[in-house]
Amino acid sequence: MAIAGAQRKQVLKVLMISLLLDLISFTFILPLFPSLLSFYRAQDPSPNSLLNRIFHYLNAYKNAFARPIDSRYDIVLLGGALGSLFSLLQAFAAPVIGHLSDRHGRRRALLTAMVGNICSVALWVSATDFRTFLASRVVGGLSEANVQLANAIVADVTDETRRGASMALVGACFSIAFTFGPMLGAALSSVEIVAANPFIAAALVSLVLIFLETVYLWACLPETHPRFTTLKQEEVAESDEKEKNGTKGVTPRGHTNKPALLNAVHFLFLLPFSGLEFSLPFLTATLYAGTTTASPAALNGRLLSLMGLIASLLQGTLVRRLPPLVTVRAGVVACALSFFCLARVSSPSGLYAAGGLLAVTSATVVTGLNSLGSFEARDADRGAVMGRLRGWGQAGRAAGPILFCTLFWWAGREAAYTVGGLAMSVVAVAVFGLLKSPVLHAKTE
Repeated sequence: MAIAGAQRKQVLKVLMISLLLDLISFTFILPLFPSLLSFYRAQDPSPNSLLNRIFHYLNAYKNAFARPIDSRYDIVLLGGALGSLFSLLQAFAAPVIGHLSDRHGRRRALLTAMVGNICSVALWVSATDFRTFLASRVVGGLSEANVQLANAIVADVTDETRRGASMALVGACFSIAFTFGPMLGAALSSVEIVAANPFIAAALVSLVLIFLETVYLWACLPETHPRFTTLKQEEVAESDEKEKNGTKGVTPRGHTNKPALLNAVHFLFLLPFSGLEFSLPFLTATLYAGTTTASPAALNGRLLSLMGLIASLLQGTLVRRLPPLVTVRAGVVACALSFFCLARVSSPSGLYAAGGLLAVTSATVVTGLNSLGSFEARDADRGAVMGRLRGWGQAGRAAGPILFCTLFWWAGREAAYTVGGLAMSVVAVAVFGLLKSPVLHAKTE
């Protein structure tokens, strides 16, 4: 199914504006993790505090290694654990939310998720202790569904020939948000309003953006699910019409790339990539240590913003014009090269070069896999299929930071990034050898 021209453009406009608000808000916190965890650790030194109890088990885990591990890496593993928790919750929630959007409509599912997002950020605003901050991450992990449902909505309103370019717009929103969000978050972290919570300025602005997004979606986003929408549809083939109306006897369409294969590639790609991605802020702080008076949050914000700028430029130009499989292949190769670069980088300039390669990866792989996944889903089960694709990816994000930080501890930085590069090379072999480009069927206006 596809929605007629003017209405399709309006839906995409609403979707892009809402995503920018959502993702800018979401990226505020990314460069702040090391500073946040250090603050909560100093805020409550009691041995019985939740954070110190976690550090107790952390130290027991560290002592299991034969070689001594510097305590400065405690924050690295704890940060990785929090990132893993958020992604693990997403891995369980994404298929459920996708299924509910198939049953009750995209609009209702998205607005319900937005209520959870508002609660999550409101908890961060009030988080003067680690327990409340942890609760905000749990609520956020269970309710964040904007990108997932945005991809389903794009697939609802576009035909196959337009879908790759339209999904690149979703990726471009992500990249633009990474350009400005971390930088704004880092800047707002230096604005002290309440001594008990020095990060409240960033949290408040994030809450305002999420609230505005929710109101905007409620006022402007129509329902797009083919079974519920009142939008004018383009002419569809008879078999598609039968599928929409639930007519029996329709021959199922064959798969170019089976969803199970795409799920596996998504998981195997994000497993090493998420470990690399999460380690960057800590690696930045280490390389800059003693060479500048700037805060780690500000330095991390600059790196993430540069990556976001490069990725957004790629999304708006090349990625929109290239077939999804080509972009996936380019992204995994760039990621493998960045791993090998980070294994030996010893200067800020080398770090920024690796960041440029990672920007190529950020602009291409997930967007391309989402496009490929959308071609394998029918109108009736699109939310569930794409929810499972996201869920498997988030499962990779859940395991990646912990595994990567553990390897970092056990074998050192050079060995950890080298192993990551080898793992990504295996993913590249799978992408080049197993995935195929779907045959696109244009529809007449």
